[in-house]
This record gives sequence, C-alpha cells and structure tokens, in this order.
Amino acid sequence: MGSFTRFIHDDQGADLIEYALLAGLISLACVGALTTIGTDIGTIYNAIATKIGKVVVAP
Repeated sequence: MGSFTRFIHDDQGADLIEYALLAGLISLACVGALTTIGTDIGTIYNAIATKIGKVVVAP
C-alpha cells in the first residue's frame, strides 16, 4: 500500500507535461493564425496579379 500512496503523491514529471501541453496549445494557435493570414495574403496577391495583368495586356 505504501508504494501506491507514493505513486499517487508523486508529482515528478508534472512540470514537463504542463510545459508540453502549453507548447501544444501555442503551436495550435500559431498554425490557426498563420493559416488565416496565409489565405488573406494569397487573396491580396491574386488581386494584385489581376490588376497588373490588366495593365500589361492593355495597349
């Protein structure tokens, strides 16, 4: 019974798990933000390319 009690009260490694979870959440937030920003930047570049294409084609 003593080893089970020690196992329950042992918090060794808990900090590592907390930091890993925090890093995972930060990674998820970054991926979500960069995906949204990437889509917006792609839309802007397509609009610029369309306008440049109209200027270059026009005589």
